[in-house]
Amino acid sequence: MANSLPSRLHHTAYVVKDLGNTRAFYEDVLGFPLVATWCEQEELFGAVRTYCHCFFGLADGSALAFFQFADPKDQAEFGPELASSPFRHVALNVDKETQDELERRIVAAGIEAPQTYVLEHGYCRSLYVVDPDEMIVEFTCDAEHADQINAVRLKDAHSELQRWLAGDHRPNNDVRPDMLETA
Repeated sequence: MANSLPSRLHHTAYVVKDLGNTRAFYEDVLGFPLVATWCEQEELFGAVRTYCHCFFGLADGSALAFFQFADPKDQAEFGPELASSPFRHVALNVDKETQDELERRIVAAGIEAPQTYVLEHGYCRSLYVVDPDEMIVEFTCDAEHADQINAVRLKDAHSELQRWLAGDHRPNNDVRPDMLETA
């Protein structure tokens, strides 16, 4: 029987205000190579749309992709002005060395809090940075013992969801550093 799960992320896609600023951030600051630029014109959603679609490569062959429309009306309709929320973000898996290098590059570019910050989740350490269009990019490095942590969460994933949905909102992250200090 074939695996019915996707093999990997192909790309994520977002609309941006200025592809030049986006390219400078992802390629010059973060070091993600621009691997393709597609300039397109096609009928989409009842109108002919002209847009540019840029892809920035990741090590596994997937990409972060960004659109910019030629027509200001299309840009306004599909543009990046989404509800600003730190919970709308893309998270990319990295090892410690890559995370350290990205952190160094972000600091060298003069990006400071609140545009960048780190959270120690216990099961992973996350470096966050806000891009030129206010999208949050998270670089996640799993804890050394993530396999054991994930095995526990796999066993109770359904029961923990049911508990939460039933109104019991107590935290269950017993590996988070601040939770270990209060335990």
